[in-house]
Formats: sequence, structure tokens, C-alpha cells
Amino acid sequence: MKKILRKTLLTSTLIITTTLLASCTQHSSKTTNNNTDGDITIYFARHGKTLFNTYDLVQGWADSPLTEQGIELAHYLGEGFKDIQFDAYYTSDAGRQRETMQELLKQKGVKDYKICELKGLREVFFGGFEGGPNTKMVYASMKLAGYNSIDAFYKNYQAGNLPIDIMINSIAKTDPKHQAENYQQVKARTQTALKTIVQNAQNSHEKNILAISSGMSMQAMISDLTDNKDKNKPLSNAAVVKIIYKNGQYTISEIGNMEYVNKGRAALKE
Repeated sequence: MKKILRKTLLTSTLIITTTLLASCTQHSSKTTNNNTDGDITIYFARHGKTLFNTYDLVQGWADSPLTEQGIELAHYLGEGFKDIQFDAYYTSDAGRQRETMQELLKQKGVKDYKICELKGLREVFFGGFEGGPNTKMVYASMKLAGYNSIDAFYKNYQAGNLPIDIMINSIAKTDPKHQAENYQQVKARTQTALKTIVQNAQNSHEKNILAISSGMSMQAMISDLTDNKDKNKPLSNAAVVKIIYKNGQYTISEIGNMEYVNKGRAALKE
């Protein structure tokens, strides 16, 4: 049974890495067709705070609902996005991402929409660490990443001194079940999802796209698209990564931006 389960999980990971796994030919019931100059702007936001986040549990493909604070963050983000007209909306199939998008759009006042799901936008699959304490995963992987203390590990991660590829690969190599995704797998599937979003936007003449994803998968997605050291810093709940696509090139113009949340919070508290 264990061998069958392991084979199934590894096969699922391979499929997500190499195929699209979701088809969205129409993203919203109203398309503005305003992409006249070829540039496409994608606002990626991390989901709101969840139950597992609150309990400091590993949350990759495992899922948990938003807390009241997480819903509040989604509302702040929606309010902060009110001046932006989005043409399409994306999440993975994770409940926390769906719920964040739904709460955000409720606050933004968007009623007529369709959310397109791409499994490539899932968080990293952490294998045997899923659902367990984050500290256990850190202790297991930090020495392989070159750290002898958990304080030094977190200090360097917060400062952006720990490359995301080293972090993800260290977790994968120390996974007791040997099922966790490695960096190349995560980067491949998230960048495939990004390319799909761009291709769909070009086909439908869309300009502004909103996508909800998860922290480490977003870091992996932009890891080789920018030299900005902030790409290695952990992303807060509801933090925004802004990607501009033009003439075949990606520009990462914002990483971990909380100004949309802050703007929405200020407006709702007036």
C-alpha cells in the first residue's frame, strides 16, 4: 500500500510539472479587450492567513481554511485593488487560495466573474512533512542548507540570504517519505502556469490579471526572472508580486508588496 501511495504521489507531481492540468479558454464573463500594446500585468498575491499558518504547521498541498484575520486581509487587499480593473482571475485548486479570491472580489465589488484554476499554482509539495510542525521540517533541512542553528536559518531567510532553490531542495532531500517536490519541479510547473496565463491573456486581449497563489511556489516561479535579492525573502500573507510581460520578456516590478493591503486597511478604517 505504501509503495502504491508513493508511486501515485510521485506520478501526480510529474504530471503537474509537465502538463497544464487545467484549461481556461474563458476567464471572466466580461472581457475588456484593452490589451492593445501587448503588455500584460499579472498581480500575484499570497493567500490570506490560515489555520495552519496560525498553528505554524507545514501547509503545501495540505490545506486549511482562512482565519478571521485571513478573511480580513483578503478584504483589505480587495479594497486596495479597487482602482484596478482586472480582466481575469486565477487560483490553484487549493481552498485557501479560492477563499482568498472570493473574499477579495466580494470586497472589491466584483459580482460577475469566473475563477480559472491552474494546479500549477499550488504551493510546494512537502511530502512527509505535510501537516506537521514547521520547526520539524526546518530542523531536518537546515544543516543540509548550511546552517547549524534555527535562529541563523530564519535570520538569513528573512534577510533574503537563503536562495529558494537551496531551501526547497534541502527540504526535498530530507523528506522522510522521499516524496517532496524539488526546486526544478516547482519552478517548471509554476512557470508553465505563468506562461499559460500570458498566452490566455494574449488570446483574449486581456491586460490586467489577478492570481492568488502561495509563498514558496511564487518565490520559485520568479527565481530566475529577476536579480532582485528580495525574491528570496519570505512572502507575508496577502503580499503582492507584480509581473509585467512585454515583447517576450518578464519584468518583476514588485516583490512582497504590502502597500495594497495597507491602502485597503486605511480606507476601510476611515
